[in-house]
Amino acid sequence: QVQFVESGGGLVQPGGSLRLSCVTSGFTFDVYAMSWFRQPPGKERELVASISSANPVKEYADSVTGRFTISRDNAKNTLYLQMNNLRPEDTAVYYCNAGFQRAEFANWGLGTQVTVSS
Repeated sequence: QVQFVESGGGLVQPGGSLRLSCVTSGFTFDVYAMSWFRQPPGKERELVASISSANPVKEYADSVTGRFTISRDNAKNTLYLQMNNLRPEDTAVYYCNAGFQRAEFANWGLGTQVTVSS
């Protein structure tokens, strides 16, 4: 069964940093592209960043370009999102899924809450 377990969120002041992790299981991690998504309060889920499976190609939403970095560790079946210079508008529940700029699987994890506030 495909599973995603996100962690690393929390409350941070504007300008701060967080590193999110997504541990995966139930599929062959290293052959899939992966993506981070987020759902701000009262809004639809949106794409944040994607990384290809090999010779990694990375793409970012305009709103996070230059501040967020997506990476992966295929040996650990784990996806990461380094978030720097956080802004209040980054407040959301963050999720991961397989796929490049899309969600490959219907299964979603519980997500991890990121709150940016002074």
